Amino acid sequence: MLSQILSRLSVQTSAEGFTDLTARINGAIAHSGLSTGLAVITCLHTSCSLTINENADPRVLVDLAAYLRALVPEEGVKPISGRGELRAYRHADEGPDDMPAHIRTALTCTSLNLSFQGGRLLLGIWQAVYLWEHRCAGSSRQLSLHLIGET
Repeated sequence: MLSQILSRLSVQTSAEGFTDLTARINGAIAHSGLSTGLAVITCLHTSCSLTINENADPRVLVDLAAYLRALVPEEGVKPISGRGELRAYRHADEGPDDMPAHIRTALTCTSLNLSFQGGRLLLGIWQAVYLWEHRCAGSSRQLSLHLIGET
């Protein structure tokens, strides 16, 4: 019989960076009693995102963060050609990291659809699911977790 469960996960971030969600999602799947199915994970914010990436070498996450900071600098935007003036972001209602966080979110993912089997996510041996905080200061983040599957 097919069942579905909709719940929320609260995640507290301390600063810009990655929070491994894998164990918490696996715990929610195990608690649901569902064995095989699909997990739809949605970030309910516009300044953080979700990613599946390396869980063995933390330097991968450091390099990812450095790349995205270089791609979307906090100071403003300049033409990709490199010619032209730097233009400060117009939207900075919550500080100088506000608009860069929105752009970084637009370039990444705010939801993931992942299969699970045996009550656990089907991930590669070196993969983990991360919440990627794009703001400098930490925040309380909410995720929607929609589980659809069989017992």
